[in-house]
Amino acid sequence: MEESGIATNVARAIATAMDWTSSPDARASAHSYLETIKAGDTRVLANTSFILVKRDWSSEIRLHAFKMLQHLVRLRWDELNPAERRNFATVAVDLMSAIANPSEEWALKSQTAALVAEIVRREGLSLWQELLPSIITLSNMGPIQAELVSMTLRWLPEDITVHNEDLEGDRRRILLRALSQALSDIFPLLYTLLERHYGTAIMEAGRQQMDIAKQHAAAVIATVNAVNAYAEWAPLLDLAKYGIIYGCGFLLTSPDFRLHASEFFKLVSSRRRPVDDVADFDSAMRNVFEILMNVSKDFLYKCTPSSGSNESDFEFAECICESLVSLGSTHLQCIAADSTVLSNYLQQMLGFFQHFKLALHYQSLLFWLSLMRDLMAKSKSVLADDSNMGTGHADNEKKKMLALITDDICSAILDTCFCRMLKKEKVDSGMAPAAGALELWSDNFDGKVDFGQYRSRLLELIRFIASDKPLVAAAKVSEKITEVIRNLMLVHLPTKDLAMVESMHLALDNVVGSIFDGSNEYEKNSSEVQLLLHRTLEGLLQQLVALKWTEPTLVEILGHYLDALGPFLRYYPDAVGSVIKKLFELLTSLPFMVKDPSTSTARRARLQICTSFIRIAKAANGSLLPHMKEIASTMTYLQTEGVLLRAEQNILGEAFLIMASSAGVEQQQEVLRWLLEPLSKQWTQPEWQEAYLTDPASLVRLCADSQFMWSIFHTVTFFEKALKRSGYRKGGLTSENSSQTSSPPGHPMVSHLLWMMPPLLKLLRSVHSLWSSSVAQALPGEMRTAMIMSDAEKTSLLGEGKHTLSKGALNFSDGSPFDINKESYSELSGVDIRNWLRGIRESGYSILGLSATLGDSFFRCIDPHSVILALMGNIQYMEFRHIKQLVHSVLVPLIKYCPSDLWELWLEKLLNPLLNHVSGALSYSWSSLLQDGKAKVPDLHGVLAGSDLKVEVMEEKLLRDLTREICSFFSVLASPGLNPGLPSLEQAGQMSHMDHSKRDINAFACNSIVGFVLNNKNLGIPVLKICIEAFYWTDGEAMTKISSLCGQVILVAISTNNVELREFVCKDLFSAIIRGLTLESNAVISSDLVGLCREIFVYLSHRDPSPRQILLSLPCITHPDLLAFEEALSKTGSPKEQKQHMRSLLILATGSKLKALATQKGVNVITNVTTRSRNLDTAPESSRDEGETIGLAAII
Repeated sequence: MEESGIATNVARAIATAMDWTSSPDARASAHSYLETIKAGDTRVLANTSFILVKRDWSSEIRLHAFKMLQHLVRLRWDELNPAERRNFATVAVDLMSAIANPSEEWALKSQTAALVAEIVRREGLSLWQELLPSIITLSNMGPIQAELVSMTLRWLPEDITVHNEDLEGDRRRILLRALSQALSDIFPLLYTLLERHYGTAIMEAGRQQMDIAKQHAAAVIATVNAVNAYAEWAPLLDLAKYGIIYGCGFLLTSPDFRLHASEFFKLVSSRRRPVDDVADFDSAMRNVFEILMNVSKDFLYKCTPSSGSNESDFEFAECICESLVSLGSTHLQCIAADSTVLSNYLQQMLGFFQHFKLALHYQSLLFWLSLMRDLMAKSKSVLADDSNMGTGHADNEKKKMLALITDDICSAILDTCFCRMLKKEKVDSGMAPAAGALELWSDNFDGKVDFGQYRSRLLELIRFIASDKPLVAAAKVSEKITEVIRNLMLVHLPTKDLAMVESMHLALDNVVGSIFDGSNEYEKNSSEVQLLLHRTLEGLLQQLVALKWTEPTLVEILGHYLDALGPFLRYYPDAVGSVIKKLFELLTSLPFMVKDPSTSTARRARLQICTSFIRIAKAANGSLLPHMKEIASTMTYLQTEGVLLRAEQNILGEAFLIMASSAGVEQQQEVLRWLLEPLSKQWTQPEWQEAYLTDPASLVRLCADSQFMWSIFHTVTFFEKALKRSGYRKGGLTSENSSQTSSPPGHPMVSHLLWMMPPLLKLLRSVHSLWSSSVAQALPGEMRTAMIMSDAEKTSLLGEGKHTLSKGALNFSDGSPFDINKESYSELSGVDIRNWLRGIRESGYSILGLSATLGDSFFRCIDPHSVILALMGNIQYMEFRHIKQLVHSVLVPLIKYCPSDLWELWLEKLLNPLLNHVSGALSYSWSSLLQDGKAKVPDLHGVLAGSDLKVEVMEEKLLRDLTREICSFFSVLASPGLNPGLPSLEQAGQMSHMDHSKRDINAFACNSIVGFVLNNKNLGIPVLKICIEAFYWTDGEAMTKISSLCGQVILVAISTNNVELREFVCKDLFSAIIRGLTLESNAVISSDLVGLCREIFVYLSHRDPSPRQILLSLPCITHPDLLAFEEALSKTGSPKEQKQHMRSLLILATGSKLKALATQKGVNVITNVTTRSRNLDTAPESSRDEGETIGLAAII
């Protein structure tokens, strides 16, 4: 009676808690009461819940009661004695019989089955053996009972397949072991249920007893779902032995159950191959192959564009195709021995690849890519090492597989790839015949990749086939191009419908590039193959050269086709002359004067033709050398006639430099003289410099002279190209001292630096001066507009679009593309001036950076004062984005390549104004961001005002970008190549215990850039200030970059007797590092930061008391804790163990408030296991940005 009253109260509480019309107080009171019941006496909880699951109550109350029973079993089961647990289990099984009613809701059945499964999981295999007879008897009583039994069997392995936080690893292993032992009982039962109820469902449906048929069908579906719960982990041999694979394979023929059964095969096909019982596993997996191939054969035969298949058919086919792809990608060896089965499998995958449904084609594409990537890699490795006999069997299998990929298969794949490189949105209705019945890629396709990625995969597959079957690929691409050109000429399609014609140049580019890839693969072909390739591609080339296209769009496409054949010209130089002649013919066929925007396609086409010279010069290597004079004379003629734009001259000149690079330095010098002498005559004239570069007002006049302004721009950009194409040294420093850096012997650009630099530096200084406050206020409106960030740049900062802001294709303020290769035929706008200023800045900075790589030729010949004045004269007015650009493009190369004996002359005056300004600017902006939520940066002045969220996002992005660039610059300072004079940490540690070994910091100033900076207070103070403050900024990526410099500073402090530096490291830096560990954003670099703390304490605490004092000031540490820590350090010399002791102490001393260390476990950070190397240029990067800050005062 008492229990009945409690049950009534619980039912009332459940109803109140679930009734949203109840008052909040009432719902809260009901929840509290229910929690009291759940936490109270287990017997009361059990009895009450069993009362409430009966049919006397509403479904909501019954469901909640089942949840309460499951809570008891999962969390409080051990509070019941063995007899009570057995009684509980019996009552739960009886519930299954009671709830096996057609009128019961599915959710209640499911919860009943889940309860019984939970009990079995808790009690183990012994209870299962006791319940099995009852469960089998229950399953024989009817379809609803069978459905409940299958639900229970489906819930049993839930904790194996789905991670559960409440289940410990040991319990999960015990459950897995118990269920594995029970499979001999479970699988026969599941197979029996499948067989019985599938047959009965079909029979009853045939007798039109649909209600009964639906009950049996529900039992079949529940059984298949149960089978799927075991498919992921149960031994494949057991699945085969007890007929599960056969049974699910049979269901694939049933329209009602095939989707559920196909899920089973998706799970099985992705199983890993075991290390033992390989033969039996392969046999079972071969059976899976055969089942799926039989089904897919029927589908491919019946399903055609005209067959009228429904979406259900295609959904099922996707599942089958996905399983076949998984099998082929991981288990192809199971059928590799039978060439007939393997050949049939490949034919079916080809059928899916050719299928008109995009989803099926895309699944198969992944298989062919995986297969060809593997086969081509293995075939090349075999060719590279024929003597390797240990892999003979595998190699033979690969050769057999390649033999089965016939010419016909490759031809079919290529045909499909060519047709599918089109995007639905790009194809006009007039192109429908070319696309056929194919379902082309659409933006609506859910493939988890965009069209660009999809097309890249198609092109990668084309490259693999071209590498394996060069003759087939060359013939097919030539045939297709001939076809699309012929169709174009026959039907006279408008140029907007040229999707197929435009896409085929990509196919040609990849085919030719793969065949003639420069790795000597082509030369390994027989002479007969080479001859046939020559004939095929020469025939295509002759067709292209013979085309008389003059429409700008068609001319642009033809230029792409011609430059795609560049690698072919490397081996067949006889055809070069006709290509050059055709390119110039196309160039001169297009209008030169472009005023009307509607004819801008002609400008684009002209630039493309000139760019084709560059691509061919790169690809054809030395094949163009005999034609250089011809090209030069044609260029001269076009210049004389005035029909060659400056932008076009620059591109052709760049192509000339590429040609000359294959002929040696002497030829390069000759070409540079020919190209640069005409420019030098204008560039070095004092008249234009006096007229336009004397003050900011004169630069405004330059921007009003459109023709001369663009002429200057093209001159500067060509200087940049000349340096890039004349063999400047890429790559970073070696471990050698930078004082040994010198210009390469006979570098062709050396003789031109002296006349190039002075006007360029004046121009940059004038551009920089525009941003000074006094000058900016007096500028005309168009100039002020030009200095404001463009909409495209703002969009890029917000991450809202993919805008590429290169000099060659800048943007209007509204984000539309603008061709910076502009001449003097239209009025200038603020947008034009903005693009001009940006281009001059970028190219000017690049020229300085590239020139610095020439070493002595630059640093000993160029006046440092003029460089410093140009770059630093207005540094205080620079915007953050411009400072970032200056540091990256100019200062990093200057630091890297400046000879050490010139550091004082160049670097002190160059870095001092920069560091002082950046230190103050970053400090101010970060303080504003952390305190007010807004990073106040100069870049957005005049753009927008107020608290707009987008402005705040842009400001923070600009601040973080500059912060990371400065920290990256500091990591360059810390690089080993610039610090050869510093000892290793171990050497410094040994010297630190010997007073006579410690040197003055001055001793490192000539052979270590860090020593030089620290020895010069004008440089050292702002550098160390930034280092300290960086630990307070919530930017983990910046911290990863700056930590290497902190390590070098510690090293110098250990190695020298400088008291100020030692006090800074032991007090300021040590406390700042601990403060940095309170920020979660520093979790990614926390291991290195703990290592820095360890280095300071181990090597400097005996010389300075600050580290001990700082540790003892932390809130949760005692003096015995510190003594125990020091004793632990003294017992090990392992840096790894010492770092672990330091980490443990910091966690203890701060009461686990160091979020960077607490987060470490959650983000799965792998800490270093050795001492941090001083030979790394930069620390690992992270993209984690956190906005939260916690003061060190909260800990100390």
